[in-house]
Amino acid sequence: MRNIIDELQWRDAINQQTDEEGLRELIEKKSIGLYCGIDATGSSMHIGHLIPFMILKRFQLAGHKPVILIGGATGSIGDPSGKSEERTLQSEETVAYNAEQITKQMKNLFRAGEEDSEIRLVNNLDWTKNLSLLDFLRDFGKNFNINTMLAKDIVASRLETGISFTEFSYQILQSMDYLHLYRNLDVQLQVGGADQWGNITAGLELIRKKEGAEAEAFGLTIPLMLKADGTKFGKTAGGAVWLDPKQTTPYEFYQFWVNQDDRDVVKYLKFFTFLTKEEINALAEKVATEPHKREAQKTLAAEMTKFVHGEKSLEDALKITDALFTGDVSQLSADEIEQGFKNMPTFESALTEQELVTWLVDTGIEPSRRQSREDIKNGAISINGEKITDLEFVITAENSFENRFIIVRRGKKKYFLVKLV
Repeated sequence: MRNIIDELQWRDAINQQTDEEGLRELIEKKSIGLYCGIDATGSSMHIGHLIPFMILKRFQLAGHKPVILIGGATGSIGDPSGKSEERTLQSEETVAYNAEQITKQMKNLFRAGEEDSEIRLVNNLDWTKNLSLLDFLRDFGKNFNINTMLAKDIVASRLETGISFTEFSYQILQSMDYLHLYRNLDVQLQVGGADQWGNITAGLELIRKKEGAEAEAFGLTIPLMLKADGTKFGKTAGGAVWLDPKQTTPYEFYQFWVNQDDRDVVKYLKFFTFLTKEEINALAEKVATEPHKREAQKTLAAEMTKFVHGEKSLEDALKITDALFTGDVSQLSADEIEQGFKNMPTFESALTEQELVTWLVDTGIEPSRRQSREDIKNGAISINGEKITDLEFVITAENSFENRFIIVRRGKKKYFLVKLV
């Protein structure tokens, strides 16, 4: 069994470790259990959430036994890390729904929780929902020193603006999770983002107080992911890049990765893909010598889209990309058009039968009939990929994709989506 720590260091995927030498020795002796958690504060993960779980997958591939924790309990109170304001509490029903949706995403990504899967799935609501307040204070609260808790970066950063007791107690609940998994699922390593260091070390302290100073338990955090320009990774002009295809379509997801900066793409290949060192080094060479071909970006986009959405969605994304590049959109389905043209200028039309010259003005694509006639005459207007130069051309619903959409292109690059209503 190879030592996974060496691979993670090559991939620049380690920020801090509580005891690197001790963890190395343990991993060389046996297969270990490890976990990472995500709170059920939303109904979908975004790509930022995915980062630590890629580490779990790498441990699995190296022969270890990962556990994914869904925070049905911790998600109901909110993690204070990185936030200047208190989270708005969600109802029990909303948190339960979020936990269910995230569980489905995890199963889709890692087959977690399935009978033949090596990744186990748990929800911390299961071991906290029946805990009484007195038991919580006696069995757990007594083990936490207020001065130590106040010194944790997560809490210290909030002291000036204020923090509620609810969010202050979050590190106790997360520590309880680690103790529970240590005792019941033989988990000896917690993985988290750089902002989770205080929570992870609090969990280790609780384990040693409860199980003895010699208890073998460790913590590992991953670096904060920043782009070359210093901005936060995973955000676009439209907001977060979601794993839910209804919130971020597979085509948009593919485009996010294929548009990455040359300065970032090798880092993302190391972090997010399971390509070998040799394969990534070869792509890094292509970035240096043939950046215009964007082979590294295309590989990254293909690997990530296939991993998150599957082979069929990758094929669809490539088909849409090619159609938009060549202008030949006629072979697309209505669903593919909905994906590819989601963020393009969109108009509505109650089309029955109308001269194209007038229809372009009525939809708002052309400012006047004079301009409409001029553009048609000069060959600047294409309908569903077909150039129209006939000033008397009549457009009908038969020119649409499945009676849902008509695509107009004006010039070489300006696309418009018309929805038939």
